[in-house]
Amino acid sequence: MKKYKLVHSGEPCRLDVFLTGAGENFSRSFARRMIEEGLATVNGKSMKPSHVLNEGDVVDVSAPGPGKRQQGFEDMVLFEDKALLAIHKPAGLAVHPNAAGWETNPQACLLGEPTLVSMIFASRPELAKDGIERLGLVHRLDRDTSGLMLLAKSAEVQAELTAAFRERLIEKTYIGGVAGLPAKKKGMIDAPIGRASGFKKIKVWEYGREALTEYEVKEKGKDCALLEIHPKTGRTNQIRIHLAHIGNPIVGDRLYGGPEASRMLLHSLSLVFKHPLTGKTTRLEAPLPEDFKKTWKEVKGKAPKEKIVKVRSRSRQRRG
Repeated sequence: MKKYKLVHSGEPCRLDVFLTGAGENFSRSFARRMIEEGLATVNGKSMKPSHVLNEGDVVDVSAPGPGKRQQGFEDMVLFEDKALLAIHKPAGLAVHPNAAGWETNPQACLLGEPTLVSMIFASRPELAKDGIERLGLVHRLDRDTSGLMLLAKSAEVQAELTAAFRERLIEKTYIGGVAGLPAKKKGMIDAPIGRASGFKKIKVWEYGREALTEYEVKEKGKDCALLEIHPKTGRTNQIRIHLAHIGNPIVGDRLYGGPEASRMLLHSLSLVFKHPLTGKTTRLEAPLPEDFKKTWKEVKGKAPKEKIVKVRSRSRQRRG
């Protein structure tokens, strides 16, 4: 963590505005977050972002830096060459902060809980330079989804991979554990997805965007199944929404009605794509992690809960 002092001189000025113009490349939103988290104080006291500085006020700044919380990125790396990185994201790790300030000032990602981008920034700061946006991200996974992700190491590769995902040129394979047994062993779910007016949650909606998901049952348990899943489009939460739509929500998916489990059983297994430098068809894979295997083993052996039906009986009395 970098610590230093700044002394205000001149006309009165808001604290957040002062930090934004202090020559540290702080965005306004980043400055506000630092102030709110007590990393920028005035004369030794915590203040609000709107606090007005006067001549001679001393601002102590503790700029966030890479720490132990941001370690572990190198352990995720599955493959690396001059063009890209392939990493194995664990379940429970968010890809990026909710606040958007990190996109313009990557240092902002070091505030708050560790995320994939904060770990990238701590381990590979060069990915914040040379015109590379979003620290090399070309796609994302939900926080509770594990598995394979690609990162670009140059702006040119980032543009090419991003376009390949957008144009559906990358073959994606997921493994998912679902509640219940799908009606068909193989199927294609064709149902538009969107956010209807008045609803916070994205769902199947007749006026949504086209969404296609192909699946095949690979293993059956007691009232559950393990599926190989191929999303043909890339809508937000597509797999989770589509499987819930056909009555087979992902196990552990609280948002879309899946049964409780120690983790959500959705994993990005492999990607097949044209390598941006060599032009060769490349297949990369992230093996199922141990926590996924353990959870599936626990789930598949559980018998379905019996439904208790109460029947009201009526006694008849004979009249003598």
